[in-house]
Amino acid sequence: MHAVRLHAFGPAENLTYEETDDPRPGPGQVRVAVAAAGVHLLDAALREGFPGPLPKPPALPTVPGREIAGVVESLGDGVDPAWLGRRVVAHLGFAPGGYAELAVTDADRLHDVPENLDFAQAVAMIGTGRTAMGILQFAEPDPGTVAVVPAAAGGIGTLIAQYAKNAGATVVGLAGGPEKTARVAAAGADHAVDYTAPDWPDRVRALLGGRPATVVFDGVGGDVARAAVGLLGPGGRHLVFGWSSGGLRDGSPYLVEGVSEQVLGPVMLARAGGPNPLRALETRALAEAAAGRLVPAVQRFPLAGAAEAHRALENRATAGKVVLEP
Repeated sequence: MHAVRLHAFGPAENLTYEETDDPRPGPGQVRVAVAAAGVHLLDAALREGFPGPLPKPPALPTVPGREIAGVVESLGDGVDPAWLGRRVVAHLGFAPGGYAELAVTDADRLHDVPENLDFAQAVAMIGTGRTAMGILQFAEPDPGTVAVVPAAAGGIGTLIAQYAKNAGATVVGLAGGPEKTARVAAAGADHAVDYTAPDWPDRVRALLGGRPATVVFDGVGGDVARAAVGLLGPGGRHLVFGWSSGGLRDGSPYLVEGVSEQVLGPVMLARAGGPNPLRALETRALAEAAAGRLVPAVQRFPLAGAAEAHRALENRATAGKVVLEP
């Protein structure tokens, strides 16, 4: 099979498209003919040797990628034969292997892909979608909500803005540059504002007619977050789930005591509850997309173009979920 491999930590150019041995499913596992593989900012950090939430960086050489969708084409011992030939999507957890034509995962990680979703959309929902569902647990929007969504053209931001709009909230979607703000407007935000303009906070205040924001869904951090928090009224909430303005290694979160709340990791899982909270969030995300209430934004690259995809993601030159297609 062909796969993207990393032999040495470093820049995106270290990702090489090459032939390698087909993986074999072990007991309780399946092998999937990959039709779409998700790319995450964490993948770029791991590529550089930064472990992120892992105890240590991955062993080299490695095939990156932790989100896949495709067709089950081989079964390991003990797997229900009914899985063979089904369209599936799975988050691989911290096991790599997604940037490939074939990938192996545990059968209990599989979800059926809803008929009205393509594989790239399913990949977006299994990772980005489950994160969006987890974040929204902390501030369920309603018609009284005024939501400010920095990075509203990104994968998570798009879904949060759609969900809030569906709930009757007033949504202010922020994005960098006219192309991205046009996408935010087309996706249904009440107001799409370019946060690269120096006077953007004043523009938001004017668009809202002086009405204060009630919640900021912040995956950006830094100066954008600082200004967005300034739009909150009394009792407003600042939910922090990332700081892409500084990346994972040198992040630039902006936190205000009594206002800001970090909502990823254990706190999200505790809120979701149940014996398998991540799977519950995945199931909810796929159901929202299957019902047409959420439509993930996807930017597609060929599998052989993984290095280009990483560069675009790190330079914030992408819109929506970045997906590799063999």
